[in-house]
Amino acid sequence: MMVVNIITVKPVGVRGHLFDVGYHLNDEMSASARTQRCRLVEEVSEVPRITQEQKKLNREKIVRAAGEGFRLHGVDGIGIEELMKTAGMTHGGFYNHFSSKEDLALEVYRQGFDDSLDALAAIREAHPRSARAALHDMVDVYLTADHRDHPETGCASAALAVDAGRHGATSQAEYRRGLEGYFSAITEMVLDRAHQSGAEPTAAEAREQAVALFCQMVGALVVSRAVAEADPGLSDEVLTANRKQLRQS
Repeated sequence: MMVVNIITVKPVGVRGHLFDVGYHLNDEMSASARTQRCRLVEEVSEVPRITQEQKKLNREKIVRAAGEGFRLHGVDGIGIEELMKTAGMTHGGFYNHFSSKEDLALEVYRQGFDDSLDALAAIREAHPRSARAALHDMVDVYLTADHRDHPETGCASAALAVDAGRHGATSQAEYRRGLEGYFSAITEMVLDRAHQSGAEPTAAEAREQAVALFCQMVGALVVSRAVAEADPGLSDEVLTANRKQLRQS
């Protein structure tokens, strides 16, 4: 009777993927093959990865580019590809940070109002003993030709008001959050001014003054921009007249 010996040969090599660090080095593998395999693993380990810090910086670049682009052209006036090009990144990289253009717009509203409120806080800190001086400084800074001529770096409340109105409840809710921040801060300034002058308005009266003051500033800036190229003189007049009236209030 003839006996046949069956030898089972186990495959040597890849377990899943060539670059799998668990790749089995068979004892019978040649020295050159082992050297090549080690070189491949080293090369893969050296592939640069984006750190969390770099990812955060990239996101900030996108928000900054969108903030300027949206203020200058409107949310619908500039596309993702152009924004990413301005930020120094590729179009495809956008979706590593935001799910949609609307998602980015919300972040621009949020960041824009936060920056403006920080600037207002700095004005208040610059006049610790006089709320009136702080209010006058706020008006003087806001209603200027420089602010009018550079919406891309200016207040989001004026530059993005129309966009918020057109883009539905979610955008309006974020815009509202920013407005409430302004109204609260200016209400405190109005109350401080009243107390420093010996008056005692109610909280509701102070808020009413604050809402009216802020809306007049925003309205004056929007109107002055609307005629800046067609009639520079009228544009300047709008700023000057409102600045003068608001300083008297």
